[in-house]
Amino acid sequence: MLGLGLDSDGHKRLTTGPNFALVGGTAETHEEMTEKAIKINEKLAAKGKTLGEASREEMDEIAESVGLQRTKRSEQRN
Repeated sequence: MLGLGLDSDGHKRLTTGPNFALVGGTAETHEEMTEKAIKINEKLAAKGKTLGEASREEMDEIAESVGLQRTKRSEQRN
């Protein structure tokens, strides 16, 4: 997973972990991205799956459960 914070407070932030790399954002945005990435990994582990093993539908469900949602633009591509 890749998280990109588009807002800025002048600091450069980069956080990596299992299955994710997060770049940019204010302290608040970066923390929120980090929490969501960690929660997604925890939910995958609870299902006994890795990121690569989860279906698109499972990932959509997990992402929604942590407060993420698809944008209309990304829905149009599918």
